[in-house]
Amino acid sequence: MAQKNILQYVLLGLLKNEHMSGYDIKKAFEHDIGEFWQANHSQIYPELKKLYGRSLIDKTIEITGEKLEKKIYAITDAGRQLLNDWLVSPTPELSVHKNEFNLKLYFINDKNDPILPVMFDEQIHLHEAKLEHLKERRVALFSNEASQEQHYGHYLVLDYAIERETHNINWLKACHQNFKH
Repeated sequence: MAQKNILQYVLLGLLKNEHMSGYDIKKAFEHDIGEFWQANHSQIYPELKKLYGRSLIDKTIEITGEKLEKKIYAITDAGRQLLNDWLVSPTPELSVHKNEFNLKLYFINDKNDPILPVMFDEQIHLHEAKLEHLKERRVALFSNEASQEQHYGHYLVLDYAIERETHNINWLKACHQNFKH
């Protein structure tokens, strides 16, 4: 089965709410979208070019400073329609996440392997840091009910991420107690 080009919808979704430069989009991936969807600079800009070529987005050129050109992208009506069609389409498949920790864990055969406590300590630390970051983002973005309602989907995704990290930490700590040190 051919893989869907989800990045095009992510870009259209970002541009639905505001006009953005490629740099702004890259920052959105680093701060918000990156919590659940990844894209590199090398993927974003070619996709923007394709969307522009298909008249799904427009671009304007702004001059900043003396002569630095900055492209500002905006969604078109055709882009909005494609985004809306995707939003209402079924999502029948569960995505498979690449998780290097789980892959390594899969290959550990002995419950008493001395690497297990080290691996779990590292993961607990990483997930606790991630949880703290997510909680800080929630306070920064959604400190009042009006902001939650205005960006409700974003709020739900962030809430889910906090629940996921809390669950991960609890599971890691429960497993960690079973290892002989």
